Amino acid sequence: MPTWGELLNEIARRFAEGEKDAFDTVRRRALADLAQYTKRNTILYATGHLQKRNVAVPDLLSITHEDIEGFMEVIYGLTGHTLDLILHSPGGLPDAAEAIVTYLRSKFTDIRVIVPHEAMSAATLIACAADRILMGRHSYLGPVDPQIQYGVYSVPAQAVIDQFQRAKNDVVGDPRTLAVWVPILQQYGPALIEQCENAKELSKELVSSWLQRWMFRKARKREERATAVSEALTDYRRWRIHSRPLHAKYLKSLGLAVDLIENDQRLQDLVLTVYHATMHTFSGTPAVKIIENHLGRSFIKLVTFHPPSLPSGTVPPPTTTPPST
Repeated sequence: MPTWGELLNEIARRFAEGEKDAFDTVRRRALADLAQYTKRNTILYATGHLQKRNVAVPDLLSITHEDIEGFMEVIYGLTGHTLDLILHSPGGLPDAAEAIVTYLRSKFTDIRVIVPHEAMSAATLIACAADRILMGRHSYLGPVDPQIQYGVYSVPAQAVIDQFQRAKNDVVGDPRTLAVWVPILQQYGPALIEQCENAKELSKELVSSWLQRWMFRKARKREERATAVSEALTDYRRWRIHSRPLHAKYLKSLGLAVDLIENDQRLQDLVLTVYHATMHTFSGTPAVKIIENHLGRSFIKLVTFHPPSLPSGTVPPPTTTPPST
């Protein structure tokens, strides 16, 4: 497997030799190599959220309803019922994740989600709709407790519910505390608590129903097992923060069908090469989101961006050539 630095040097060498699409060439070759090894359709869904945290439009880095257009583009022309979905995302809209799952499941009957680094929040929801999840020991999913837009902030729905209950208890215990709570409670919009409760139930319902339908479909007591997993993944009080990393060992202890990519050294090398090539693309081009298949068909979102300098000894690529779409 080429190392992170070796891939970067290859990209720089290709640019020095006049190849304008070097980032795309290296990444697509890695995807094709992986598909050739697994004999499965392979789709990459990745965002540059680790490289471009200051993007002016955060939705560009999230799972949104527009992603369906990308999946339609890259699924066109694929044959067969198997799919490996390489997933690298901080999450996004749960209803967009539901739409993506519904579409993918209408096209493929055997889906593996491969997580080379992280698939959080709504991306974890998508992983729960797979038949199996492939991860490294360093990889992780995350809690799926819903987040509510509260002014300019995104806050856990359970935290809003707990705060409201705390206010009720304080006021009942000592009416004098009402003066403290009124300014806070006045910020609660109409039906906010009800929205939080509904969001919680939706997350649980999606995880439980998808696990029963696919990953646990042949398992004994599948409903009981799926419910236990959904309760664990949506338990904000347990995880305390929405970005808590949940590693393979814990996920397996819940009963999820998780395989370690380290168990197949060739597979690990190929997956990490795809991941590293993709991260170089985000670091060195205006790309912020890539949806791409192993045949080179892609849907790429771009923003104006000044790439960082390459390490000493490499030749920087031109900054005016975006990856092709």
